[in-house]
Amino acid sequence: MLICIEEILRSDEAEDFRRQLAAATWEDGVKSAGSVARLSKHNQQLAESQPLAISLGNEILRRLGNSPEFISAALPAKIYPPRFNRYGKGDAYGMHVDGALMRMPGTNISMRSDLSATLFLSEPDTYEGGVLEIEGATGAQSVKLNAGDMVLYPSNSLHRVTPVSEGTRYASFMWVESFVREDSARTALYDMDQAIQSLTLAVGANDANVLKLTNVYHNLLRHWAET
Repeated sequence: MLICIEEILRSDEAEDFRRQLAAATWEDGVKSAGSVARLSKHNQQLAESQPLAISLGNEILRRLGNSPEFISAALPAKIYPPRFNRYGKGDAYGMHVDGALMRMPGTNISMRSDLSATLFLSEPDTYEGGVLEIEGATGAQSVKLNAGDMVLYPSNSLHRVTPVSEGTRYASFMWVESFVREDSARTALYDMDQAIQSLTLAVGANDANVLKLTNVYHNLLRHWAET
């Protein structure tokens, strides 16, 4: 399941993020790449220990916690603290897959990466290239969103960022361990939840069919969730 979520940040808020990031100190992105990915990774990243990375990341986490669509799609149990990257002219990240297990920074807690997320911070008309391409069952999907919008997709997908030929592409990226491990189950729950919300708006929360569907949703979630 690939889901695009609009306006995690407003356009002006994304612009403020870019202004702060433009003045930051960056390091070679290869430092955080695995042994295979480092051969194809050419970008810059903000060190996750930088105060700016922490403060901006915490703000993103706060927004995600207040996003009903993100909660519905991800059913998050753990979120790896948001990180930030920058692609300038000639930068790219070749085809790769994200690591399955990750250590939460500064802890002994590990998490499983079920979902990957990219929050676009640059407006699409300010840079050429820099398209996120995600391989799926029906082929590659190309994603280049407005500043402040996020794409959420399965972490087991091969994906890449095409070369940037002009401009600068800023983004934040993170991973989610979901209470529901299987993508097909998360997709079914997401579709059902969206249908329940639409039906609720049309007929009210006390409608008998809304109550029945809500009961089915929670029973399925109870069956599939891992805690």
